[in-house]
Amino acid sequence: MPSIVSADLTVTGDLVSAGEIQIDGRVEGDIKCASLIIGIAGAVTGEVSAQTVRMHGTVSGQVIAKSVFLASTARMVGDVTHESLAIEPGAFMEGHCRRMTEMPDLNLPTKGAAAEPNDPPRLASTGGASGSGASELGAADDKKPAPAKKTTAS
Repeated sequence: MPSIVSADLTVTGDLVSAGEIQIDGRVEGDIKCASLIIGIAGAVTGEVSAQTVRMHGTVSGQVIAKSVFLASTARMVGDVTHESLAIEPGAFMEGHCRRMTEMPDLNLPTKGAAAEPNDPPRLASTGGASGSGASELGAADDKKPAPAKKTTAS
């Protein structure tokens, strides 16, 4: 089931999903997901990185995807880096198209998983005397003793 930005919603900020996102409203920020559908009334201003992009609305910015489809109602202003590109008659596209041979890793979160339990929380450094910045949170993990090796004499 896709995550939906409905027609009456404007999102300012980046979207990241391991699944599918459908944009029927406006997004002002970067989108990184497995699959992106931009509806006829949908508009994105920012960089899009996905495995597949189906565009029926407007994108202003760079698109990097394995498969890109521009419907006849699409309006694309920006560069497209793709492995497969299809443009229907009537679509507007202003920018460069570049074919890539291998899709870069998007580093998407795994579906249905929360943050990794081994990842230390990300905290802003306060610069105080205690020095309790994020870099110290994982320090205890680095100082675990190595397991003892069993050796037998023969």
